[in-house]
Amino acid sequence: MKRNIWFWLYFIVAILLAIYFATRIVMTFIGYGPTAMVRNISVSADTNDKDLTPIIAAAGIAPGTHTHAIKLELVNARIAQTPGVRESAVRRLANGNLAIKVNLYRAVAGWTDGTYYYPISADGTIVKNPSETRGNGTVLFRGNVPNEIGEITKAATNLIGNLDYLEWIDDRRWNLITTGGITIMLPENDPVAAIGNIVVLDQKYNILSKAIKVIDMRDDTRILVR
Repeated sequence: MKRNIWFWLYFIVAILLAIYFATRIVMTFIGYGPTAMVRNISVSADTNDKDLTPIIAAAGIAPGTHTHAIKLELVNARIAQTPGVRESAVRRLANGNLAIKVNLYRAVAGWTDGTYYYPISADGTIVKNPSETRGNGTVLFRGNVPNEIGEITKAATNLIGNLDYLEWIDDRRWNLITTGGITIMLPENDPVAAIGNIVVLDQKYNILSKAIKVIDMRDDTRILVR
């Protein structure tokens, strides 16, 4: 007798729960109830030192929007076009709110078109977030850049007080232009070591302060100065 009572009790509870959840689901899809509306949009990134306000603005979703009327793929496409965003994902939570996760490009240097200055990442991606001024202590590039500029950027930092910009020549080697107008023609092989040699020469002989136009380092056996 007790088994029958417990059986029917559990059965009734299961029916009530099924009705409750079915009702909540139906209400959500037709736009009623707290889970049917977006009340909050949370944004997380792989770095903590960036302003994420543009990400929320790009999502373009106002609080109170019906959550199931939102096409997540369109929201994600808008966010992916935001300057500085490398990857993004948008997820609808069980409570109707949205969670956005982004991976951002990390600028290691600057790039200029001659008028504006743009951040550029270590993989050569130019971030479309221009400024009218060059950042202090920023290694600057012009023209085309290869897919890896991390090492050359670190090396060029040692010349930052004399550095104007770097150019990628014929898709194979670098020219370094100083603030004094000297063109340093770096070799294809090991340009980092060549920059190290320039640093040493400048410390010993102030070579970058001399009245010269070109330092040609393309020949591993000698340095030509004109």
